Order: sequence, then C-alpha cells, then structure tokens
Amino acid sequence: MAVRYDPMLAFCFEISVNGVDGAKALFKSISGLKVETEVLDFKEGGVNDMTHKLVGQTKYGNLVLKRGFCGTELMQWKESFDAASSKGSQKKTITVKQLRPDGSVFVTWTFQKAWPVKWEMSEFDASKNEVSIETLEIAHHGFTRS
Repeated sequence: MAVRYDPMLAFCFEISVNGVDGAKALFKSISGLKVETEVLDFKEGGVNDMTHKLVGQTKYGNLVLKRGFCGTELMQWKESFDAASSKGSQKKTITVKQLRPDGSVFVTWTFQKAWPVKWEMSEFDASKNEVSIETLEIAHHGFTRS
C-alpha cells in the first residue's frame, strides 16, 4: 500500500521569540525562510571549454514577521537592541513551527542569535477599515531544523 504525502497548509504555523513578552501573539505571516549557497566559477588555465563550479558561502535570508499591532514588545526589542550598540546581549532565539491541520508539529526551525534590523508600521488611512499591521525584519546567524 502506497503512503500518501499531503502538503502542509501555509496558514498553520506558530512563531515564538524567546525573551520577548507577548511575542507569541498571532502573526499574520512570516517570510524569509531561505538559505542559499553561492556558486563560484573557477577558470582553469588551459581549459577553455568549461569552468569549474565551486561551493561558496552560505547566506540566510532575513525573517520578516507581520502581525496585527497589539502591543509594543517588538518595537521595544528593536529600540533596546539599538541602545545596546550591538553588544549581542539582546539577541534572541526564534522558533517557527509548521503545524499539521490537527495542530501537531510537523517541523520546527530554530533561528539562533536573532536581532531586529527594521521595524515598520502600516499606513494610517482614515478612508480604510483595516487592522494596523506591524512588520519586524530580523537578521540571524542561521537555523537548524528538527
């Protein structure tokens, strides 16, 4: 009997920021879960019909978290990190969990030494009836998957 592998649903996820009170609030979206390894072209002397492909540096994308504005915890983290002059004392661990439809955890990504690089508030517009959205962009030193 064949095993059926259904894809996970994009709206079933959970995010927590260790050490930031209230940061486990519901997030609208997260993006930037990506890793890329550079490819270096190496030309060998006397070989004119090809170039060698070598493994270069690995780069991780910044995480972008979005949620309805419901508190100032994320903005305060950004402000405190700026005040600390990047000493590293404000770096946090961020956990992103992809959930199955029944709520059980399918996979967990753990981002180490994460710090906020940008905080942004959505536009205020009196002609619209929308929720205010805060956006936090976070750099990190890579992730592990479990």
